[in-house]
Amino acid sequence: QVQLVESGGGLVQPGGSLRLSCAASGSIFSILIMGWYRQAPGKARELVAIITGRGSTNYADSVKGRFTISRDNAEKRVYLQMNSLKSEDTAVYYCNAGVNPMLPGNSWGQGTQVTVSS
Repeated sequence: QVQLVESGGGLVQPGGSLRLSCAASGSIFSILIMGWYRQAPGKARELVAIITGRGSTNYADSVKGRFTISRDNAEKRVYLQMNSLKSEDTAVYYCNAGVNPMLPGNSWGQGTQVTVSS
C-alpha cells in the first residue's frame, strides 16, 4: 500500500491560483498512475486529472485549460497546479495511486480542502 499525504489547499478568491502537492511513499512510485480527485459537499467524488508514470495526462472537461497535473518521480511527488479558479472548484481534493488508468487505485490521501470564495 502506498502512503499519500496532500498539502497546499486553502482559501483563494475566484480567478486565483493554488498548487497542490502529494508526497508518496514506497519504491514503485514511478510506475504508478497518480490522480487527483475531488468531492464537493453533497456530491460524489470525481476525477480531476491523472498522470501515468511516463507523463501522459488526462483531465476532466471542467478543468481542461485551467489545471495542470505533473509529477517528479525522483522526489515521489505529484502536483496539481490550479489556475483561474472558480467557486465550483470548491471541494476536498484527494491524491490517488493505482495501476489502472480507468479506475482509481486503492491508495488515497487524507484530502486537502480547497475553497474558492470572495
